[in-house]
Amino acid sequence: MNLPITVTQNDLLEILLNVALVRPVFIWGAPGIGKSALVEQFSKEIGMPCVSLLGSQLAPEDIIGIPQIQNDVSTFLPPKMIARKEPYVLFLDELNACSQEVQKAFYSLIHERRIGEYHLPEGSVVIGAGNRTQDSAIVKTMSSALINRMFHVQLKADTKQWLKWANNSGIHAWVIDYLTQRPDHLFSEPPKTEEPYSTPRSWHMLSDALTEYGAGKREISQEILRVLTYGTISPSHASMFLAYTKQLKNTHLLDDIIAQKAKWPSKPEERDILYFLAQSFRAKLLRELPENKQSTGGNILSFVYRVKTMIKELATINFEIAQMVVSANGDEVLPDWFMVEIIRDLPRLVNQSAEKRYHA
Repeated sequence: MNLPITVTQNDLLEILLNVALVRPVFIWGAPGIGKSALVEQFSKEIGMPCVSLLGSQLAPEDIIGIPQIQNDVSTFLPPKMIARKEPYVLFLDELNACSQEVQKAFYSLIHERRIGEYHLPEGSVVIGAGNRTQDSAIVKTMSSALINRMFHVQLKADTKQWLKWANNSGIHAWVIDYLTQRPDHLFSEPPKTEEPYSTPRSWHMLSDALTEYGAGKREISQEILRVLTYGTISPSHASMFLAYTKQLKNTHLLDDIIAQKAKWPSKPEERDILYFLAQSFRAKLLRELPENKQSTGGNILSFVYRVKTMIKELATINFEIAQMVVSANGDEVLPDWFMVEIIRDLPRLVNQSAEKRYHA
């Protein structure tokens, strides 16, 4: 399932606080995007314990229990972890990864909050979660009967909200600073090949590894850093993160270049740093330039004038990297009015970019 509307972490928490208390909710989203963490946070918010079941590892008897003879009749005894006396949050993770038989066992649990003769304590909450088909994860078709028994919502990664959480959760300073400069690198769609890719969870793993190695407090070899980054996040993001670590002695280099206190790195051995700075420069333009020229004030116009000079300076060092700054890249396109400014002042630089833009 791929819903046409997605919600952020804060939105989802509010939805759970309002909807999950009266109806079962199913959370769709890519692996590592933070579904489980949000359910745990929700449980804390309402003051209930959270019991998690992993659908991909369940058999029907793990839900309905095993039969026992009592007074010449058979009765099913539900598992101890489910059969509780006090209300709780039952989290059915990877629900759409379990077999059809297990899904059937969930029907009455989700719809009527009961298993056989056992009823969940009054006030208990049932939440399911699973990956989408396009996530290259283990998923099975969910029956229409089960789909119709739940309220569905799709989670997306929101960098601002994640960074706010990260600042209060001990995430490594390098990860926070990098994603502040490159918020578009927090999440990438699962690749078709078997390789690590960037998600909130994988950045958290990289943070843990950096912390354990004492990064920032003692010297770590570039080889070790390569192992840590390429082992947790997308290869393209890993190369950019490594370039970021190389210029840590001057973490505000891009701001200094904009303020004319420094220049673009021009040495051949600094090419990866130059590429990282140019990527960060492009991300800054996408983030800060207004969509309409009418919205530009004096500060923006001064910034635009400085930007054009910087692009021209960058082009003298590496023409391809300068072209990358202004080129269209999927849905990430610089405002039309800004491109007109660039075309007017730097026609050769944007010639190829303009052709791609207007033939797309």
